[in-house]
Amino acid sequence: MTAVNTEMLKDIWQRLLTDPGKSWVLFEHGTCVVLTAPEGDLADQATGILREFGPVHVGSPAGDFGVIDLKDAEGWVVTGQHNDVLTYVGPDEPHERSDIAIGVFGRSKRHRDGTELHVVHVEDKRGRADQD
Repeated sequence: MTAVNTEMLKDIWQRLLTDPGKSWVLFEHGTCVVLTAPEGDLADQATGILREFGPVHVGSPAGDFGVIDLKDAEGWVVTGQHNDVLTYVGPDEPHERSDIAIGVFGRSKRHRDGTELHVVHVEDKRGRADQD
């Protein structure tokens, strides 16, 4: 799997997640957990969600995925069982450009993030929606 550049991922997610009131947490392999009801330590909250909804169990809802072709960035976002758990797949990552190949690739990245649980960035926007 291709090494992921944290700064590049942070920039992509900042462009994609434009809601000024949405906090989010980025994990090492490109999975982002959007926190619709942020509370307490955001990294801990996101880690709990990803621990439950990140690992893949083929043949169950945890193995399902959808692929979104991005308009504001190159690449794709792969969705899964939890609506607020999203994984970025860059244009140079999958060997094949079919939705199945992209989805399986993104799902494998989500699985790694859901088992390794290494937070690389926290975007805390609590209280900022009123200021923007």
